[in-house]
Amino acid sequence: MIEKIIKDYLKEQVQLPCFLEYPEKPADRFILIEKTGGSYENCIKTAMIAVQSYAESMYEAARLNEDVKTAMLSMATLNDICKVSLNSDYNYTDTEQKKYRYQAIFDVTYY
Repeated sequence: MIEKIIKDYLKEQVQLPCFLEYPEKPADRFILIEKTGGSYENCIKTAMIAVQSYAESMYEAARLNEDVKTAMLSMATLNDICKVSLNSDYNYTDTEQKKYRYQAIFDVTYY
């Protein structure tokens, strides 16, 4: 499952808690990963992955987003990952929960 591979990889690279669903008691800084789409053709899979970087301030969320982008774009060194490209990234502050966050969308090609 590509979400688990990304979760484990980011946790190791960024050294912060990473989740596949919003935690009950979130820390000030954490990463949330969601697969928003994907396809499969000729034994090659693609996934669109949204990575949300939560932090205690807008600045820290933006910095964490930069760390996430660096880590994700280096992920193609893993055996099952063919390619990772940044589709988009932007401020995505959660006004409902009053939490600062950024979101980066990646296109991931894998086996």
